[in-house]
Amino acid sequence: MSGEPSQRSKLIDVTYQQLHSFLSGQPEGSSPELITQIITPRATQLRNVSKPYGKPNDASRKAIESGAVTLSDGVKLQVDDVAKEFTTVLSKHFDIDEIQALILLRSFLYNEGLHLNGFKSDKTLLEELVAAITPFYYSERLFILRTLIPLFRAQQNAEDPIHVIASENLPKIIPDGRVFAGELIDEYLRKTSEDVPNNLSADPRAASRWAKQNCKEQLVMLEVIFWAMWGYVPCEGPLVVKLYEAAYDTNLGSLQQNTTLLLDDEGAQVLQDSAALWILITVEVLELERISESDGVEFSPSPDDTPFYATSSDYVKRIHTLVMANTGSQYACAYLAWAFVLSRLHAKAQEKKEIPDSYRSFLESTISPPGRGKDRELTHTLMARTALSSDVGLFNLLLTLLTSSPVFVTAIAWRTGSTVTDPNAIAFRSVLKGLLMSVVELVPVELIPEFDSFVEVWIALFGRSESRSVVGICKQFWQCDWHQGIAKRAIFDVARSRFPIHFRPLVRLLRALTGSGFLDTDPLSTTASAEYSRISDGDVADQEICSQHVFYYMDRLPTFSLVIPVSSCSGPNAVYEKVQYGPSASGPGLTYKNVRAIRLPGGSIMPPRSTGRLLSSDGGDVVAVCWEHENSGWKVVIDVLTEYVTRRRMYVGTADLYQDVTFGRTGPGSVPLTLRLEDVGMEIDDGGDEALATDALDLIRSVIQDQPGLAEQLLEMLENGDTATNNDSHSPGLVQLTTMILEEALSRSQARNFSRTQLVTSAMSVLSALLTLPKYSQRVWLYIRSTSVLFSSTQTPGFASVALAAERVSGQYTMTLALLHLVQQLAQEAFASVVMISADNQRINQVKEEVLLRAANFVHGEIWVEHLGWKYVQLGDRFEIGRRISSLYSYILVQSPPAIENRPYPVLSQAVIDTLVHKAASSSILPLVSAIATSPQTLGGLYASRHLGDARRLIFLLESHLQLIRLVLNFKQQSSPQGTKPSLLEQALCSRISGGVGFSDSARARVDPVDVLATFVKERSVGTVVPLEAMRVLHALCSSLSMVVPSPPTIVGHLTNPEATVASLVRIVQHPYDDLPLRISVWNFITLAVDKEPALANLFVAGDFHIPISDSKEKAPNKTRRDSKGEEERMTALEVARTTLEDWKALWESNPQLLASILQFLHVVWQHGHEHKDRIDATRQDEEFWSRVAAIAREELGPYPDYVTNSFKVIDDERRSGLHEAVSIQAYRGMAKSYAVRILGQDVFLQPRPTSSDAPLPKPLSYIKLAPMFKAEEQLNESILEAVSSLYDPSLYDAVTEHLSESFPSFALEQIRSQDPLVERDLGDDFVFSLKLLRSRLQLCLMDDERVRDVEEIEKQVTSINLNMSLTHSQISLAEAWQFLFRQLLPFIRVEPGIRSSLLTLAATISGDLARERRQGEVVATIHGTRLGVLLSILEAAWFTTTDTATDVDSFITLVSNVRMVLLNEAQPLSQSFLGKLPLPFHRTLLQILYFVVRQSRYMARRPKVFNASKRLTVTELVDATVTLAVDALRLTFDSARTRLDLDLDQDMELLVAVFEQCTRPDICSSSLPWLTKCQETDVINSSLGLLVHSDMVGLSDLPLLRIRRIPLYSPHILFFHMALVSIPSGAERFASEGVIAAFSNNSLSSAISAGQVDVVLPELPGERNPAHRAYCSMLAIISGVISTLGRQHQYFTVAACGIVPLYGKQISRALSWSIGDPITLPLLEEMEQVVNLFYAIAESAPPLTNPDPIITKVLRVFGTHALVLLQQLNYALTHPNHLASLLEPVTIEERTAMEKEPIASVSLSSVDMVDLQRHPLTARLVHKVFKLCNLVVSALVSTSHAYDVLLGEQEDWPVHEAVIVPHSKVVLGEPASVGTLLELANCSLDVLRNLVNRPAGQAIVPATSLKDASLNVRQATLTVRQNLEAILIYAVTQLAMWLSKPDFDPAAADMESDEHTSQAMEVREPVAKGRARRQSLTLAERLRRGMTGEMASDLQALLTRSRPVLAKSDEILEKQTSGDLTQVLLRFLNERVVAPAA
Repeated sequence: MSGEPSQRSKLIDVTYQQLHSFLSGQPEGSSPELITQIITPRATQLRNVSKPYGKPNDASRKAIESGAVTLSDGVKLQVDDVAKEFTTVLSKHFDIDEIQALILLRSFLYNEGLHLNGFKSDKTLLEELVAAITPFYYSERLFILRTLIPLFRAQQNAEDPIHVIASENLPKIIPDGRVFAGELIDEYLRKTSEDVPNNLSADPRAASRWAKQNCKEQLVMLEVIFWAMWGYVPCEGPLVVKLYEAAYDTNLGSLQQNTTLLLDDEGAQVLQDSAALWILITVEVLELERISESDGVEFSPSPDDTPFYATSSDYVKRIHTLVMANTGSQYACAYLAWAFVLSRLHAKAQEKKEIPDSYRSFLESTISPPGRGKDRELTHTLMARTALSSDVGLFNLLLTLLTSSPVFVTAIAWRTGSTVTDPNAIAFRSVLKGLLMSVVELVPVELIPEFDSFVEVWIALFGRSESRSVVGICKQFWQCDWHQGIAKRAIFDVARSRFPIHFRPLVRLLRALTGSGFLDTDPLSTTASAEYSRISDGDVADQEICSQHVFYYMDRLPTFSLVIPVSSCSGPNAVYEKVQYGPSASGPGLTYKNVRAIRLPGGSIMPPRSTGRLLSSDGGDVVAVCWEHENSGWKVVIDVLTEYVTRRRMYVGTADLYQDVTFGRTGPGSVPLTLRLEDVGMEIDDGGDEALATDALDLIRSVIQDQPGLAEQLLEMLENGDTATNNDSHSPGLVQLTTMILEEALSRSQARNFSRTQLVTSAMSVLSALLTLPKYSQRVWLYIRSTSVLFSSTQTPGFASVALAAERVSGQYTMTLALLHLVQQLAQEAFASVVMISADNQRINQVKEEVLLRAANFVHGEIWVEHLGWKYVQLGDRFEIGRRISSLYSYILVQSPPAIENRPYPVLSQAVIDTLVHKAASSSILPLVSAIATSPQTLGGLYASRHLGDARRLIFLLESHLQLIRLVLNFKQQSSPQGTKPSLLEQALCSRISGGVGFSDSARARVDPVDVLATFVKERSVGTVVPLEAMRVLHALCSSLSMVVPSPPTIVGHLTNPEATVASLVRIVQHPYDDLPLRISVWNFITLAVDKEPALANLFVAGDFHIPISDSKEKAPNKTRRDSKGEEERMTALEVARTTLEDWKALWESNPQLLASILQFLHVVWQHGHEHKDRIDATRQDEEFWSRVAAIAREELGPYPDYVTNSFKVIDDERRSGLHEAVSIQAYRGMAKSYAVRILGQDVFLQPRPTSSDAPLPKPLSYIKLAPMFKAEEQLNESILEAVSSLYDPSLYDAVTEHLSESFPSFALEQIRSQDPLVERDLGDDFVFSLKLLRSRLQLCLMDDERVRDVEEIEKQVTSINLNMSLTHSQISLAEAWQFLFRQLLPFIRVEPGIRSSLLTLAATISGDLARERRQGEVVATIHGTRLGVLLSILEAAWFTTTDTATDVDSFITLVSNVRMVLLNEAQPLSQSFLGKLPLPFHRTLLQILYFVVRQSRYMARRPKVFNASKRLTVTELVDATVTLAVDALRLTFDSARTRLDLDLDQDMELLVAVFEQCTRPDICSSSLPWLTKCQETDVINSSLGLLVHSDMVGLSDLPLLRIRRIPLYSPHILFFHMALVSIPSGAERFASEGVIAAFSNNSLSSAISAGQVDVVLPELPGERNPAHRAYCSMLAIISGVISTLGRQHQYFTVAACGIVPLYGKQISRALSWSIGDPITLPLLEEMEQVVNLFYAIAESAPPLTNPDPIITKVLRVFGTHALVLLQQLNYALTHPNHLASLLEPVTIEERTAMEKEPIASVSLSSVDMVDLQRHPLTARLVHKVFKLCNLVVSALVSTSHAYDVLLGEQEDWPVHEAVIVPHSKVVLGEPASVGTLLELANCSLDVLRNLVNRPAGQAIVPATSLKDASLNVRQATLTVRQNLEAILIYAVTQLAMWLSKPDFDPAAADMESDEHTSQAMEVREPVAKGRARRQSLTLAERLRRGMTGEMASDLQALLTRSRPVLAKSDEILEKQTSGDLTQVLLRFLNERVVAPAA
């Protein structure tokens, strides 16, 4: 729907239900100011009780039709046509104001959403809308009224959290309370007689729904009246009369116009609730407590007094008339209350001498009317007697109200779905308490006809309720009523005077007054209501006060009653005697005295002559006497329990189980007469002695429950007692007694009875309460361990066979629930007492773990896996059993996380996790998953049947199950590696389970638990915890499933309607007043889904699955088109995030946590930007969006707050550090800023790169918005330094660790480390270590006054750590974000003018901070690594340059010095990082920094006057330290690599070798001696060779890894290390002595090389060069390098190297045998080059001709043969480049791409043509490489032929045997090269060179295609071609000279292979006479020599002549300053040695 307001209106966003929630103590972070802003514009609506939504009117109608409406809060709404139509329909249907209808519509759509997927064909869209919105409208009408209730309540209570809000707003809403109350009563009466509206009367269901809504509004109105009259509105006469008239006229609300529509259960319940409220109101308005006060009634009040009905006789008369006219039993409460008012008026009149005449006449005529005689009774006395008579049934009425009405019983309110807003409010009970106090003041308790019923009512009022609803009135009774006269406490006096004859009344009354509420055996009690009744700290204190009063009262009873035989009062052995004081023996004056001392039950001794008062008549055989003797009732209670055990031991046949259990008894001859309980005359009622024992246990547990101090005092008193009483035998303790009772009850196999159930339950509850007492808990453990009846199997007598079996039959599980509570208490005590157990008493821990394991096994085997199939009277019991068990499992896993090794009770937690994960069975998982899957159907059924109590228990079950599932899933992620299989729990959650109908309209036979979880998130009928836990479970499940391989299940695949689910989640995050933790949790899930699940990500980002809409939808009807429009405009998470960012500044100030969550979501979306390109492109082009993000990135965080906790405060009922809020805000601001920075970097990453290298790099909008920061040096420095700052304080951790080791040695801080995923933790005082877990562990220490201070100090220290870690986490995240941003901005930052100077200065500053690091620890190491990463990114942005200014050099030298200090830092040693002892090693980052610094130092060192001595010394110090580190680390790395294949080791090796190579260059390292010495000390070279020998140089041992990395592990870096060594002469010498030839001859490649099978490509690695081929070439290069460096001085190595040639022979031969018909690859060219280079090096290092080495000579001769053939092929290739280009085959993808771009030549090209860049760059590069190879081949031939010796030596010394070039001009492929080949090759080279010298020297011929292939310019090409030309010229001239100087020159040899043989050449020489033949041959040779000399020499001379100017010009290109001319030398040599001799 279009026209959404730009400014949100709280009238729309906040419903009245939410407002009521805010006001009822669930503000969810809402401030008083915000709540006031919500209330203020609604004042008129709240005041208008009759028509809160107004009536349709013209003004509103016109406003709607205008399309623009201004609401009462000033917000303007735009109304489109659709909204107008809907609004008009709603206004007409509900008969409400049009503007209110619009607000209602918008609020419904915004908060609830319109789900129209359940359309029926017979309904229109408008009808569906009305049907959907009606429940919402009805609900809002009720909550408009309910909103006033918390305001009225808070206005009277200054301690209420919203007292200030109520005091400020209530007078504005209701300026005149009297008028408001009157209007409310009038509206109530109107509603009772209102007819069904005409538009609903035709539909019976709609009519019934309206009638019930009408009644519900009446009920809520009565509640509002009650609370208004509670204090805000005075009880004036007219108002009281009006209320009474309304009550009587409507018969307490039962007289309704639409009674016939209220005949079902729901309607009847509403009427009953109304009657209950009317009863309360009629009593409340009489203000009985005020009346009862001495000054409560003033007949002549002062004008300033508050108006009161009793001051006016007229209104008193009217009320009296009304009361007396309505004497039905339903009005008994008001009748009795009015009787009390009359009594007080009479009493006041008796006191006052002067009263108004009007009052006097009323009192005389009414209270004591004439005509009743002298002994007439007063009216109020008669009224009281009437009201209390049995036929009226007052007490039955009160008992029914207190035990059956939803007004007083929370469980019933939930079960029946009562409309009562606040069931069982303490105010309701307070009113009835006032009524009971009136009863006891009106009538003496002894004279109350139904005393037992009165006791039951008293107990129900004070004791049968949740504690929070009774503790207040209990406290008031003890502190106020008890002291206000005998009458109010008379009920206790009566019960006490009969104790212990009547044992139960006093015990039960006292138990009720403990303030602990009802017991779990009470039918009114449900665990759901018990959870609901969790009391506040103030109520706990009040409860303690009540318990203390009960304890002390019971401890000092002033009387003890006995039933004594009359016979014992006479005779010689009389024990008692009668004493007559009165006129008759049976009168009240008769008393008794005891003749001898009597030991009473309980052990106290009543001294002789004690006085006793007769309680009964003395006409029988026995009399009851109440003795005045102070005694302890507690001792009697214990004696009752002891007697019970003794009696059972004697009569039940269990005598063999225990020894005699008695308190010390005295023998017959003792002086005091000992009375046992049976001698006392204790009456046992229908409940038997089990009832007595149960009541005794109940009283004990109610007093000691949660009262450890009082409990210990009671137990000590019970155990110590009088020493004289325990002299005969040992008295059993309470623990032993309770255990005996429990064993006795469970060992009986009789049929189940309720009394035994109560006894067992009470006994287990006492044990549970005793477990909280450290002094007695061990006894409980030991007794439970010794007994077998509790946790036994079904085969042995015990709980399983007795209790479970009986309860399965009955379907009621009171004992089972009590047992589960006991197990929970055992677990809690075990974990709470861990820190209290000393090291020498660890045996008790073993006992506890043994008991807990037994209990856990029993609970799992006997209850958990079975309970789903049991019969239940109350379905809620099943939910409660499941909840308690899953809560137990959760508690164990939280207290003892399986992921922590040093955890308490590890076997127990491992057993639980095995049950649910590792060894899970379907029976273990089914209760969890089925409860979730079936809960929608079950919950719907419970709501439909109005069993809200069971529904609430189901909700508690879901909360517990979801928490357990989340814990298990989180643990699975922690413990299982990536790529595991799904656990059984995950499989069950992703399976379809029978579930039936859910929350949605569609019914399915089977449901997906995942879909149910998603439904819970948006469902509001399940409370606030279930949606949050469901969201967290979905998050954990999604995260866990993403780790499954190969095909992880998806969340979206298990959603019935993914679009609707996503829309509901988006609506939650969009709603500003939704539960903040839920919104953040949903944001976290959305973020994870975008990251892990592409399909779900599309829904969140785009709103759909990107499915195109077909054309057929264009023909859809109007309704469908409208729906489509709505779908198109569906709000997506991306849109919500964008919209929310518009007000980012407000979020930054007030809610940075939400801002951080939104920015995290955007960051993940941008991380997957390529997947969502179409959807985010619009946002990427939005300037405003990037302005906001950049503003967040630039926003200053400000000063960091203090993090050392000194105090605590309570926030949202949680004890938090006083610094929590400030630190949390600061940390989340840092997180928000880090995400903003990452978003900017990610957007730059998404920017497409230009297609060509010449195109300018486009700047994204994100960078443009951020760019000004990089130009403002100060702002940049502040931002970066802010990011690298660190507040981490390791001393906090050290302090708390030391404190714990001293105070609690068994407690380790790691035990309480939070196990929640990082994303689910809140930054603040609970971030790293769980405070809840800490307090749980140390709770028992709080009972020890000496340790309280230690506990508080530890809590402060732990919160300080959490606060500090929160800030540290934020800082680390911000630093990493800036590091990422810098790396993305490198291309843009480097070109910024002046930026490098700023960056170097910044780098120097940061490095200085790093160098000064003195903190230690893993966290500091992480911070250190992060800051190093920022430094590295800054240096990467600064990059290398050769044009530094002096300031830049100074900054760089500072950086060098600081980096050296970082390298040598002792606090953060690099060795720890190398050894892998840190969670996040930082050595690789530091190595990269070292590489940069050293390499830049080399650049600077080569420039003159940059380094002075000091700066050079600084650099040298760094280089020395670095190379020492590199050598040590390399040795360590090489040794480690021998043991395992590790990517990290490979990366370390690569970086170390690179740094070593830089540090050993001569331009930076003046002497190689130090590092060579270090190499020798560490033997690193030998270690590297050993690793090379044993390493897989191909990588086939791990083929998947090879395919990913494209290179094998280790070997490339080892070979590069060797290359670095051999490039330094001294290093090469050292390397040569380490057995390199042996290593290169015996490794993983040796066999393949020997077989000649090392190919360029590997079949297993397509598109990449064979790693073996690369390694082979590297080895050749290394050998060549060593030979070249060593030269002729170390011929031993050259000879050894020659030994490798035969080994490599086949591979070498393959390379040298290449022909022009074979394909060519660039790696093959490299191989040929390295092979030739090897022979060149050998030739150069060969000994002189005077002392040749035969091995070297043989090797070189073999090479010469192959080289001449190869040279012929190379000549053809260079002279036919087009053909050469056609032979090229690409190996890598880059080569293939370049080849595809290469144009196809249309004609044959020459080498000169190939120089052209624009046309053939790849072929030009290829030709250049061939030229280079050709140069190497010719140079090697020059060396092998000793050409320079020929040029410089005498002819006699020429090695004429090296003349291998045939001196003819033929060029024949497949034959060795001839002089003609050389001439052709030289001419080709000359042509290319001539072309090159005419170009600029720096002109690029071929651009750089990659980092490996640098650009090729004219200068480089010129050098290669010139060297090639010069070598050819030298070789041709010297070869020709040597051929012609051969003494045995054979002319036939010159042409023996020619196709055209001359007659002389082909002449076959026959052997002739020596002399003649010699002369003839010489003559022939002479002629041939002349001919060939002339031809070859002239060609060479011409070539030299042509080459001379070209070579001279090339000197300019090469910038050579030459003094000689090679061509001149060669020409002269040619003339002198060839031409001249020939002439």
